[in-house]
Amino acid sequence: MANTSSSRLGRWFRRLLGQGGPVIPVVRLHGVIAADRRPGRLNIAGVEPLLRRAFAVRAAPVVAVVVNSPGGSPVQSRLISKRIRDLADQHGKQVIVFVEDAAASGGYFIAVAGDEVIADPSSIVGSIGVIYAGFGFVEAIGKLGIERRVHTAGKSKSTLDPFLPEKREDVARIKQLEIDVHNVFIEWVKLRRAGKLKGTDEELFTGEFWSGIRGVGLGLVDAVGDLHEVLRERYGDDVTLRMIEPRKGLISLSPFGFSALTRDAVAALEDRALWSRLGL
Repeated sequence: MANTSSSRLGRWFRRLLGQGGPVIPVVRLHGVIAADRRPGRLNIAGVEPLLRRAFAVRAAPVVAVVVNSPGGSPVQSRLISKRIRDLADQHGKQVIVFVEDAAASGGYFIAVAGDEVIADPSSIVGSIGVIYAGFGFVEAIGKLGIERRVHTAGKSKSTLDPFLPEKREDVARIKQLEIDVHNVFIEWVKLRRAGKLKGTDEELFTGEFWSGIRGVGLGLVDAVGDLHEVLRERYGDDVTLRMIEPRKGLISLSPFGFSALTRDAVAALEDRALWSRLGL
């Protein structure tokens, strides 16, 4: 313990004298990607301030971003990924993304913002696809003797209502929407991984996911490794990792506490479902 303390003190003095190793800001992005701001969720509103602080560290030779996400909102994924690139270009800094448990679907959309993507060999990467899922309760309400009454202005306003029979034209519209979003995803991956992808479109863009080590072979990942190991190897034992974390604020208590707890419980179940599809 004494040796560790003296070693830290020595590094502090060397940095004070301008003799220490580089300081590298680290932004950790963990959770499901969604627009609503609650614990365990990632979105541009919550992430953007962290990114700005990280890229503002002028002397940093690189910015490290740790991604651990099963995916979520395609819009928030694109906004976060694009913001990383915009700040990198603005400040002239390289970005290394480190994948922990997973960078799947929207998580991978964010990961490819890095100039390098380094993953744990047992992590999960890929899942380059789009999914829409829901339930149909038409027969159930019929057996319960419940009549569904829906009145709309606009013939497509009740698209895929779970209590109404599914219509072919509704499914076709949803499918086209999925294709449009999928193409945005594919174009971003091809742009960011240009010259690195080794698989065919039919192999890479089906929504399938792979281990980190398999991701290297497909060109989805540049190498396997972890944050501390890689940065020490590249920048020396004196490298200092500065974790960029949210500033702590006051906790606001909602007058609708029970309702908020219910929404949080539902959100937690949704998040759990996203993680569990990857076996995590």
